Amino acid sequence: MLWTFATPASFIDDPARRSGASIIFNLVFAVPALVVLARWLWPLPLPLWIKIPAGLAMLAASQFHLWSRLSSGSVFAPEFPRGIVILFNWAFGALVLLAVLQLALDLGALVTMLVRQAAVQEPAALRYAVAALAAVAAAIGVGNAVRVPPVVDVQVAVRDLPPALDGYRIIQLTDLHISRLFTARWAQAVVERANAAGGDLIVVTGDFIDGSVAMRRDDVAPLRRLRAPDGVYAIPGNHEYFFSYAAWMQALSDMGFRLLPNAHAVIARDDARLVIAGVTDLSAPGVGEAAPELALALRGAPADAPIVLLDHQPRRARDAAARGVALQLSGHTHGGMIVGLDRLVARGNAGFVSGRYDVGGMTLYVSNGTGLWPGFALRLGVPSEITRITLTRAREAG
Repeated sequence: MLWTFATPASFIDDPARRSGASIIFNLVFAVPALVVLARWLWPLPLPLWIKIPAGLAMLAASQFHLWSRLSSGSVFAPEFPRGIVILFNWAFGALVLLAVLQLALDLGALVTMLVRQAAVQEPAALRYAVAALAAVAAAIGVGNAVRVPPVVDVQVAVRDLPPALDGYRIIQLTDLHISRLFTARWAQAVVERANAAGGDLIVVTGDFIDGSVAMRRDDVAPLRRLRAPDGVYAIPGNHEYFFSYAAWMQALSDMGFRLLPNAHAVIARDDARLVIAGVTDLSAPGVGEAAPELALALRGAPADAPIVLLDHQPRRARDAAARGVALQLSGHTHGGMIVGLDRLVARGNAGFVSGRYDVGGMTLYVSNGTGLWPGFALRLGVPSEITRITLTRAREAG
């Protein structure tokens, strides 16, 4: 998920505090609907018998996350038929986009009024036009979010990479968010595409699911068919801690994933070695689980082998660079989902939101994500991806 919740264990165990936070959560998500009601719907020349039901429908759509919590006990796992989840995402997304567009109209009207020194009336036709634009953009955004992503190629030059590993390919999946939105059929299509990408190794950098093991067992089942010559490695994301971390770690291990929570593995090619290290998520201590600890993850690793680090969140990339990591693979941000929103998301993730970064001589790659949280599944200008990273030997300057 693109924002991080620091959730103390006392919060998880306290129903009153959990309920209070849920109320605040729902009120925040009602703000776009309130803006639309006050600044878009109410000024329109429509009779009350149209405005009242339209306003109630907007308020209902704005409470998608409340309905999700009532359906499953969690705002992160809407347990409705897939078509209903898609409809809710479209309606909520359209409200958010319309609120932004209406505020832009209001700002334009205010500037015009100040320039002309006269009152300005926003034409109803213009209001209808921005509503149509918001509805179409939301439909495109949901369509972009739920597609099976293409394979995106990224080349990373690694200093001191052994010749035997020149051209080594890692397939990265991240932020799958298997749910009622990203179902078994979608997961199977992702598996087929990832397997066909020709990687030497497949890694999943967290946020496999939204829901409990019992809720998602059938939908995650296709992931057990992921195959690569050097295996399939994974780390948890923050969402695994929302839904019984221990149960999910056991389920994923039973499916054949080699889990690396503060641990590492060594890949061998002839005499060459490559370290694949992983850490837990920053949200882990809030639910009584082990905090991410890179020193522990690298304990006993061969000193002369390049290190590829799997860390769900990119925020601590500078620390990894200081420890001599050659390449860090992260997700979590979803790339910001919408052009413009990515700048806000970057602020909450130490400036890292999408793509390649040079961090103190280390390459950080932040994937836009393979799937997306089903509570706000929109992508506009920020496409999903299955990433194929090819390691190459760094060429010495001069």
